[in-house]
Amino acid sequence: MNAVLRRLEWATMGEAERRLLTERSLADVVSQSLRTEIMSLLEDVRVRGDDAVCDATRRFDGVSLRPEQLRIGTDEIMAARVGDDVQAALVDAIDHVRRFNEAVRARLTDWSMEIAPGAHVGEKLTPITSVGLFVPGGKASYPSVAYQLGVPAVVAGVPRIAVLVPPLPDGSGRVDPGVLVVCRLLGIHEVYRANGPAGVAALGFGTRTIAAVRKIVGPGSPAVTAAQVEMQRHGVATMMVLGPTESMMIADHSTDPRRAALDLLIEAEHGEDSTVVLVAVERNTVDAIDAELDQLLAQMPTTRAASARSALGVNGGAVLVATLAEACDVVNAFAPEHLQLAIERPRADDLVARINNAGEILVGQDTPFSAANFALGCPASLPTSGFAAVSSGITVAAFMKTTAIASASEAALRRMSATITALADHEGFPAHGNSLRRRFD
Repeated sequence: MNAVLRRLEWATMGEAERRLLTERSLADVVSQSLRTEIMSLLEDVRVRGDDAVCDATRRFDGVSLRPEQLRIGTDEIMAARVGDDVQAALVDAIDHVRRFNEAVRARLTDWSMEIAPGAHVGEKLTPITSVGLFVPGGKASYPSVAYQLGVPAVVAGVPRIAVLVPPLPDGSGRVDPGVLVVCRLLGIHEVYRANGPAGVAALGFGTRTIAAVRKIVGPGSPAVTAAQVEMQRHGVATMMVLGPTESMMIADHSTDPRRAALDLLIEAEHGEDSTVVLVAVERNTVDAIDAELDQLLAQMPTTRAASARSALGVNGGAVLVATLAEACDVVNAFAPEHLQLAIERPRADDLVARINNAGEILVGQDTPFSAANFALGCPASLPTSGFAAVSSGITVAAFMKTTAIASASEAALRRMSATITALADHEGFPAHGNSLRRRFD
């Protein structure tokens, strides 16, 4: 057998070695040279608009477009077709994602309370006015990303939703018909074909053809990630880092090795920059899963197998821990995008309570990453690079904002005047204090 998993033991790893495994940063995704290149591209789009977008699409995607071809017409969206099985799958998946997000939206409500006699405070929720959704394309098809981003935006009630997708690499200028079918099913009619980073810039700055939006979300290549991060400097809201993909699995004596190996390969096949980590309490479990991985990899296409070996070997591996509690410590330190608890349900429920840092927690071996990615309805665009410690996956909440609302009676304001004037004087703002001192003269 050829060992697939890099072997590590948490108890014997020093602090530096632990940090090497668990700490990822934006610099790991976006090199300085790439950032410099992207900054130049963004500036070109800011200055030259559509022409710069078309030049970038020709240079990086091998597709020549005129500015008027950047926006995909309604006729093309309505004509897009996929196989009957894919059509049915999209309808089913969209239904699940919609119901999940409608449940989230129902829990996000306006509220008000009397915080002191005569003083009321509260919040109202409203959707963001415009959003841009980046759906990866080009060499692969990702209609699942289109509905995982599009459904929450629709449920939020965003008035203007723009979708950006790179054209297929055959030079025709066409885009993935599956993405267009999703847009049609969701009632999204503003769709653009363009190079990813240049398109992100166009959505941020606005061009003659592509109107600016207030927020841009969506997973993509390091170049797309760099573009989204840099656009924040120009006042465009974006989300946490979305990629490269990463996953963790906790296993014990009850874990079925074959099913564990099958599930570890789900995220491992994405690319050579993916990271997949198995956290196990028994060495025999690691050995059994490793043997299954070796057999399964031999049956995979060469490119996908190479990606998986990198994700499971160079970038990830197996971490041996003494207890399931220690396994939770590893997870919380790593803050994975995806986590599967491939153990018996009673123990898994206890671990769910212990784990705070994970984009998603999938409980049991009947809940593989692929089920969550495509069909369960929970968010699949999740924070990576450790951002799961501070942020969440993309749901309807990502497309909404709160506005605080307050009112006070004169009696309530008089009661607060001593607090207001004391703090205003301490911080050196005389007008703040005078607004109370002189109001009641």
